Amino acid sequence: MPTCVFCAIAAGTAPARIVYEDARTLAFLPRRPATVGHTLLVPRVHVRDLWDLPAPEAHHLTTALLTLAPAVRRAFSPDGLNVVNSAGAAATQTVFHLHVHLVPRWHGDTFGPLWPPPSDRPVPPDDVADRIRTEVARADFRGADGG
Repeated sequence: MPTCVFCAIAAGTAPARIVYEDARTLAFLPRRPATVGHTLLVPRVHVRDLWDLPAPEAHHLTTALLTLAPAVRRAFSPDGLNVVNSAGAAATQTVFHLHVHLVPRWHGDTFGPLWPPPSDRPVPPDDVADRIRTEVARADFRGADGG
């Protein structure tokens, strides 16, 4: 997509500090990292978000993630690692090209809480589980929406 900054980075027409690339994926440092070693992983093809990710691209993305995570660990020796994907504006997605954040974490770092406070409109856990099970049963064998 011509207006997508991550597509431009993947095409080599926008600058980025690339740390990993293969035929299907690319990883680079974000402009405003949350921590030292914070890395973004993207598919080279434009995919809006996780809900639009085809299974073959998911496989390649996961394989790259499993290469990057140990590399970040060896490079910076963090105490932990957050692997974060936001799908949709409500989930804080601001660039609408699927991307996965690898965020090294240290005890006592200033990153802050990752999860929002508990909801004031709880749904009973059994109802939540039933609703998800129903939709999984409706999905086709690739995990895509069967409707």
